[in-house]
Amino acid sequence: MASNSMSSRSSDWTAKENKAFEQALAVYDRDTPDRWENVAKAVPGRTAEEVKRHYEILVEDVKSIESGKIPFPSYRTTGT
Repeated sequence: MASNSMSSRSSDWTAKENKAFEQALAVYDRDTPDRWENVAKAVPGRTAEEVKRHYEILVEDVKSIESGKIPFPSYRTTGT
């Protein structure tokens, strides 16, 4: 099921790796030549294939949330 795809297939990604991955995606957009190789360089220890698959899983999960198949996560908010 898509709701578990990110957690089950990408659970070995650390918070630090995910942050580096997110930052690299902001720098290297879809028009960047050798995009996945560049993103992988920004995430030490990850290959171009691993970062590309991580992105594909993320896209699948976002589509599932947006289509209503998975409820949007509720986050706790702090009072002001």
